[in-house]
Amino acid sequence: MADKDGLKVAKNYHLDEPFANMGDFHVKGAASLDWGMKKHLSRIFDPITGKTVMFAFDHGYFMGSTSGLERLDLIIPKLEPYVDVLMATRGGLRTCVPASTRCGVALRVTSGSSMMNDDLSHEVVAVGIEDAIRMNADCMAVQTFIGADGQLSSLDNLSKVINDGFKYSIPTLGVVAVGKEMERTDRFFKLATRMLAELGCQIVKTYYCDNFEDVVAACPVPLVIAGGKKLPEDEALTLAYNVIKGGAAGVDMGRNIFQSEHPAEMAQAVRKVVHEGFTDKDAYDYYRELVDKEI
Repeated sequence: MADKDGLKVAKNYHLDEPFANMGDFHVKGAASLDWGMKKHLSRIFDPITGKTVMFAFDHGYFMGSTSGLERLDLIIPKLEPYVDVLMATRGGLRTCVPASTRCGVALRVTSGSSMMNDDLSHEVVAVGIEDAIRMNADCMAVQTFIGADGQLSSLDNLSKVINDGFKYSIPTLGVVAVGKEMERTDRFFKLATRMLAELGCQIVKTYYCDNFEDVVAACPVPLVIAGGKKLPEDEALTLAYNVIKGGAAGVDMGRNIFQSEHPAEMAQAVRKVVHEGFTDKDAYDYYRELVDKEI
């Protein structure tokens, strides 16, 4: 067993050197995966840009009805044309998303306590691999609680889902949870993202932080960055710009899109940053132009 005592803290992340094992595939760390796994990843990450715009609307699995998501059946059709991936529960997908959607699907497969419980860190695998296959999921999303009371059980959940995913060539998206008592530092995110990648995740969803480029370099699979709490539109676009500039493979915007006063226009502006290289200022100007046209 490795001894944590006496280990040196790594300093050199070789930021000037690209990932060395890309092969002929556009997704980081996926060169040695089989064809089926790569096909799913190509529905998540655009083969031309290598990036993704995810839209998370799975909040109801622990929050119930959420501001901006009261009617999934009305909001999703407005946003679907402008995002690459829908991140949702199986119930949300089956009831409110047309099966004709061209978006990739990130299926939430873990579940736990509601927001009425102070401790959300104890989740279970709620969706079996058979249902993920039936729904043609492009990846299975598992919440993980590194450093929290439920760490061991969440990593057990993650490992079970990864093992099933390899059996049937479905990628696993490891979601780094952050709570009231958990760090939000580059030290924490280097630990959490690397752990999830080394356990076998093909994608990791995490948060932006100081020294973000180091976190990206140290993780051998693509990082998709959560938008987090609702921000003013210009600040949310600056966040998107900073994470893409810092090396992230995409953003997963939920509240910063569906709680915007103009969600479809916001989704289009985020897309400009991720796929077309817009700066945050250019994207905000674009957003304002779209809004003015609507008015």
